[in-house]
Amino acid sequence: MSRQQLEPVHIIGGGLAGAEAAWQLATRGIPVLLHEMRPVRSTPVHKSAALAELVCSNSLRSDDKEHNAVGLLHEEMRRLGSLVMRAADANQVPAGGALAVDREGFAAAVTAALSDHPLVEIRREEIAALPPPEWDKVIIATGPLTSPALADAIASRTGHGALSFFDAIAPIVHRESIDMCVAWCQSRYDKAGPAGSGADYINCPLTREQYHAFVDALLTAEKIELHDWEAGTPYFDGCLPIEVMAQRGRETLRHGPMKPFGLTNPHAGTAKPYAVVQLRQDNRLGTLFNMVGFQTKLRHGEQTRVLRMIPGLEKAQFARLGGLHRNTFINAPRLLDPTLRLQAEPRLRFAGQITGCEGYVESAAIGLLAARFAAAERRQEALPPPPPTTAHGKMRSGLWAARQMAHCLRHGAISVRANGSSPARAMRASIIGASAAGKNAGMSAAGAARMSSRACARCWLARSRSSATAARSPALARPLAGRRASCGPAPCRSNRSSGR
Repeated sequence: MSRQQLEPVHIIGGGLAGAEAAWQLATRGIPVLLHEMRPVRSTPVHKSAALAELVCSNSLRSDDKEHNAVGLLHEEMRRLGSLVMRAADANQVPAGGALAVDREGFAAAVTAALSDHPLVEIRREEIAALPPPEWDKVIIATGPLTSPALADAIASRTGHGALSFFDAIAPIVHRESIDMCVAWCQSRYDKAGPAGSGADYINCPLTREQYHAFVDALLTAEKIELHDWEAGTPYFDGCLPIEVMAQRGRETLRHGPMKPFGLTNPHAGTAKPYAVVQLRQDNRLGTLFNMVGFQTKLRHGEQTRVLRMIPGLEKAQFARLGGLHRNTFINAPRLLDPTLRLQAEPRLRFAGQITGCEGYVESAAIGLLAARFAAAERRQEALPPPPPTTAHGKMRSGLWAARQMAHCLRHGAISVRANGSSPARAMRASIIGASAAGKNAGMSAAGAARMSSRACARCWLARSRSSATAARSPALARPLAGRRASCGPAPCRSNRSSGR
């Protein structure tokens, strides 16, 4: 092996994409220097120094590989030796048809696996400028909360300012403070899923009157005000604050995170709830539950007041309250080439949410692809891109297709007026997975691709597996201490003092 092949690949950022990229490189015999700024410098939402910390939901979404595109992405990543998926499988908690994890156990497993690997060196330091020229292979996976200094350096090098959107975090509730005389345990349509029993969520029912009183309270509650320079930043539609949804229509929440369908309240006989708030297990011990889809930017005092209006949560104790943060990402279709390299400086690759993809699994998958491309370059090997009949291929081609569409529109190679479409609409349709707003559209496209021939997909997966060095970290095989808890029965408390 030449000296150049022994030189490490530098990865900036130890989130899901950076951690997955480090693992993929190391298992291919490529040394890695992983630079993570925490705990030297933290972010507004991170709470620990662990790698791959989950700061929003604890759910990696559907694990159904046959009928759901995200589930298909899960399966492809498992076959490709994904560290993120191994850690998720080893730390899953009951969540119906979704793959949810104990967030602390998950991050600890990823951190231990990389710390134990002989080809991975973790440096706790902030990279506040573009990497020095002697770093000939770099993957920038700093996520949507990239440090301002590095973000400014990237913008200066590319000549393009960052794009951005608002993302939000949902509250987490202590299980023992939920009134199970009012709430009950059930998964929607009794779906058990990979680690569940069909009774994995805690459900809090609302009558019509209670629902409308709750919406009124949301609309009038005091909210965190945005700065003037943030006023034009859009929200990500896949993670809207509940008060923003309420502003879009009084029934919006009831057809979103508070939909009552597929649930039967055992405390109410045949009466159906008008709306339901669901809580999903957040840790393996089952002592914490997060409020599903209840992202919010209400001030903390207002959060506790308004959320305790929900039946069953009158005495709720919160382990974490919701919050709002601004995510930034680059214009990947314009700036990156088909192997995720920066066109202006090909030694730099980008991976994860900074490329504009949205979602835990999607971020890790882009990290996996960036590492595969970097490893092939370092080893002077040819690596064909994943075919578009795979979920990985559809995500990657989504970025490149948007670039091709923009080129064709600029040079008049295609006409979008003949059918009444505008160029803007054509561009939006073409950006399948390239922007944060394209998350659902991108995966729907991948789901459509799954229905086509899988022959080339199987060949690519097999070829990718055979090129890797077999490696399994003992840290992933060690189960967490404690027990796996389901929603389960709980003592029933009287609500006579709650004022209901």
